[in-house]
Amino acid sequence: MADEILDRRSLNRALLDRQLLLRRAEVEVRAAVEHLVGLQAQEPLPPYFGLWSRVASFDPGALGAMIADGEVVRMTLMRGTIHLVSVDDAVRLRPLMQPAIDRAASQLLRRLPEVDGGELRRQVVAILAAEPLGARELARRLVARGIGDDPVALGYAIPAFLPLVQLPPRAVWGASGQVRYATLEQWTGRELVPEPSLDELVLRYLAGFGPASVMDMQNWSGLTRLKPAFERLRDRLLTFRDEDGRELFDLPDAPRPGPEAPAPVRLLGEYDNVLLGHRDRRRIVPDGFPWDEMLGHGRFVNSLLVDGMLRATWWIERDGDARAAVGIRPFGRLSRSERDQVEAEAARLLELAAPGPERREVRFEPPIS
Repeated sequence: MADEILDRRSLNRALLDRQLLLRRAEVEVRAAVEHLVGLQAQEPLPPYFGLWSRVASFDPGALGAMIADGEVVRMTLMRGTIHLVSVDDAVRLRPLMQPAIDRAASQLLRRLPEVDGGELRRQVVAILAAEPLGARELARRLVARGIGDDPVALGYAIPAFLPLVQLPPRAVWGASGQVRYATLEQWTGRELVPEPSLDELVLRYLAGFGPASVMDMQNWSGLTRLKPAFERLRDRLLTFRDEDGRELFDLPDAPRPGPEAPAPVRLLGEYDNVLLGHRDRRRIVPDGFPWDEMLGHGRFVNSLLVDGMLRATWWIERDGDARAAVGIRPFGRLSRSERDQVEAEAARLLELAAPGPERREVRFEPPIS
């Protein structure tokens, strides 16, 4: 019997459902973070925006407290980039992701040919046992101890050699602070799991991103050669095909709501999970999306979904305590109904992100076509 073919809109709705974006979920924040297998967290605020769009009655202060208390941590994981994850996931994901982290740092490591990894790890643990440090100062002290001679490369490469976490007040809601590192064990008292299950991670990935191909998971994780894991699990999975004939895997009991399911407007953070979970991103990124034109010059921009697709970028503008605005740059013209929905959701986000200013507004730029 031939596999059922899922068109892009069906894949879109399945993805949105898995990502808690068809309706806000009545779940605890930690449960949401673990269901999503972490959130991209290159910058402090995107995880807050992402969870606000996914979790009913989301309290950013609660997430900030979890970061301050070490229940969730920010560290280098998938694709060699910073993610926010629970501590339980941190100790399992880091060993699995180490090959991808090494690959992402390979160019930097070539600038450090004389560095002995074991000695570097010992020295970093000893230095950080005394006090948390930023990458620049940590690298400077390592060079002073005879570890390498390129502090710039060393500073960027250190998180590839051993699991470091970014400490609060960095990324705590309402606070600010520079990046300071401790080792995962120093901060949480937890050691890495020696042999975490790759098969379990495949199942969790499909729960959050399926239906998906082997290459999709490889793109999400940065890992390679995942096909054997999918084959080991084949008897426990369903298979489909996309419109181009690629084989897709999925969990038998996972939701696939169908192409007609309504998808509300959602304001997400920069580099949100939902945009980075697949090699073929056409299920959520429109053909011809003009990335260069949609990015803001001199500012971080976030992502906005309309009818389940990436249709705009957005950012917050502030004028002291007098004014706060959400700026929106659409891709293509929004209908009146779509514009009204975007404006209403952006206004709600401003209540979260800028509760103090007397005047709040939503400002639309001319659409980019």
